[in-house]
Amino acid sequence: MQTPNPGEIKLVLETALLTNQGPLSLHEMKKLFDFELSMEILRKLLEELRQDWVGRGVELTSVASGWRFQARPEYQKYLDRLDPEKLPRFSRAVMETLAIIAYRQPVTRGDIEEIRGVTVSSQVLKTLEGRGWIDVVGHRDVPGRPALFATTKKLLDDLGLRSLEELPPLEQAGADILAVSHE
Repeated sequence: MQTPNPGEIKLVLETALLTNQGPLSLHEMKKLFDFELSMEILRKLLEELRQDWVGRGVELTSVASGWRFQARPEYQKYLDRLDPEKLPRFSRAVMETLAIIAYRQPVTRGDIEEIRGVTVSSQVLKTLEGRGWIDVVGHRDVPGRPALFATTKKLLDDLGLRSLEELPPLEQAGADILAVSHE
């Protein structure tokens, strides 16, 4: 079979990304084709596709679990009018716990309590697990074998980040988290 030209490949990628509900990984995108497409060429075509959409209302972006189209931040306020349902507000305890897990992971409940200086309620951890933002990634090898918590790719996707290295510096994050919890 003849390999399609790069323009056709970009159209297939664009169509898949625009119609898929969530991000697509490079591995998933390679499945779109019945010929071998190298990761290097795939990345190059995605970068070209990203450039094709510059200046439009949506942008192609890379997040932790793959690539996706999303509204540019400056247009999100208009889209929010279509679905005025507010995101749930999280308590200070939830946001502080999430920040500790994100910046110190993996951590146990005891680690979190030691840093916060107060007991962590089960509901706080259930809230974060229910949102899909944290998960148990193992157990510390000490008596009682406490669960070790870490953040998930879903949290990074929801924050529009590719990796934990893109989190703001800890000092700035503390101020940002407190601002979000009180909005």
